[in-house]
Amino acid sequence: MSQQAGVVKVGIAGLGRSGWNIHAKHIEALSDKFQVVAVTDPDTGRMKEAADKFGCKTYPDFEALLGDKDVELQVVATPSYLHAPCTIQALKAGKDVVCEKPMATSLAEADEMIATSKETGKLLSIFQNRRYAADFVKVKEVLDSGKLGRIVMIRIAVHGFGRRWDWQTLKEYGGGSLNNTGPHFLDEALQLMGGDEVPEVFCQLECTLTCGDADDHAKVILRLPGHPMIDMEITAACPYGQPTWLVMGTQGGLTGNASGLKWKYFDPKDLPPRQVDRKPTPDRSYNREDIPWQPEESWDPKQEPGPPSNQFYVDLYETIRNGKPLHITPESVRRQMAVLEECHRQCPLE
Repeated sequence: MSQQAGVVKVGIAGLGRSGWNIHAKHIEALSDKFQVVAVTDPDTGRMKEAADKFGCKTYPDFEALLGDKDVELQVVATPSYLHAPCTIQALKAGKDVVCEKPMATSLAEADEMIATSKETGKLLSIFQNRRYAADFVKVKEVLDSGKLGRIVMIRIAVHGFGRRWDWQTLKEYGGGSLNNTGPHFLDEALQLMGGDEVPEVFCQLECTLTCGDADDHAKVILRLPGHPMIDMEITAACPYGQPTWLVMGTQGGLTGNASGLKWKYFDPKDLPPRQVDRKPTPDRSYNREDIPWQPEESWDPKQEPGPPSNQFYVDLYETIRNGKPLHITPESVRRQMAVLEECHRQCPLE
């Protein structure tokens, strides 16, 4: 097969921040593997920009784009409430699909997407690209090493302070911080939490500074017996932001963010044996001992940059053209959808 014959021909629906600044950019950088051949967007100026850049065809609506037989892979980067219907329509039209996050606006929609993919035999992947984020990859590596012992809690903080007033602030479009930012970090949290069951969920959603009616403050706690507790905050109401990562384990901990991480731990064999002593302490004080910490370790993305930002598409190409297992399956995202649905059930913001 020639190189050109191996190129996957792509249609993009939605040329906004995600469709243009992320998907089109990644695809352009992998010109030996992908080619944008068709686009659609309500903004004709954006379509002209795409046509000028890629020499691609433009279509007035999604249905017309799906009629293009050249399109093998359809990228769905529409507003969130259209993700499920557009994905299902594209699968039925015989296209493989990359769907932006959130996968859907309900668990029922997600299940229909998965069922349609199986019925049509077409590939469906959800763009959970933060599974490739360098800080997440390193955090998972440290936790998997066992150095920190049993992981008790993982705290993820996405803090900021400011207003927002675009369509992402409106419930009618499936907006809100939980639906927009939440899928990235919930996905990471569930990967680190482990297990297959849907965890017990506690959620608080609020409208704080937003100009719309969807949430811009989300507190989510996930609990699953035998697994680490997850404590996640995504908020626009925190002027004193805290580190993205805080991990607590029985032998140490980790903290930091995408700019750098550090962790420390000890070897349990280096601690003297102890037994509970019911007698009063000799000096009326609390028990104290010096923990024999190993030298603190750290990670600097400048020295260890991690996977490239377009690794999602590199792996996807290997699946489409070379039959390798799909790295991010829709089934692996389904549990996230169950959590999101439960959060919205608990906090309808009516």
